[in-house]
Amino acid sequence: MSLPVSRTRAGGRALVAIATAALLLTACAGQDIAASQSSPGQSAPLATTDAQTPATGSGSSQTVAALERSVPQRVVIPSLGVSSTLETLGQNEKGAMTTPKDPDLAGWYEPGPTPGSEGPAVIAGHVTWNGADAVFKKLKTIKTGATVEVEREDGKIATFTVDRVEEYPKATFPTLEVYKNLDYAGLRLVTCGGEFDADQHYYPNNVVVFASMTSVA
Repeated sequence: MSLPVSRTRAGGRALVAIATAALLLTACAGQDIAASQSSPGQSAPLATTDAQTPATGSGSSQTVAALERSVPQRVVIPSLGVSSTLETLGQNEKGAMTTPKDPDLAGWYEPGPTPGSEGPAVIAGHVTWNGADAVFKKLKTIKTGATVEVEREDGKIATFTVDRVEEYPKATFPTLEVYKNLDYAGLRLVTCGGEFDADQHYYPNNVVVFASMTSVA
């Protein structure tokens, strides 16, 4: 299963073009579903040019100015006991986002913003892998107000505060709501959710954590 990804530029900055619609994770159990198979979530709406207007404001009341682009090195979620270096995720030959190769590591989607820079940066991880717990197993339990720290290549640590946690069926994933362009530094943590279908090696839902940058150290 794959979804197309696109990137455009406007006003000299990268617009994710809601390309992160490709972040519907399908391999959270260590196996993927072939593109030829018919399964829930096989497609999701992609952004149109009308949806590329940056959103204003954020869920957190004390956001700080966005940083320049810098590659993230590690994500830390203190309340969940998560500390993971980050793989770099790109696109496969079908235009879908690749998923982390190591189930114990999260991955940053490189075509999108870097955490701390303007826009909805995306970090994804598996929930399980061949029956064992993976890096984002507890992600759906994170609470509003919890913090997520991202260590960057420039030495800065961007701290994000969780605004809300949602779970969406992959078949009706609200791409525009989740990955619309922002005028502040946002973060999306993504994994799979719902009851695992052992026959198809498939989770029907995606868990998405929405967060906004609230401090920089």
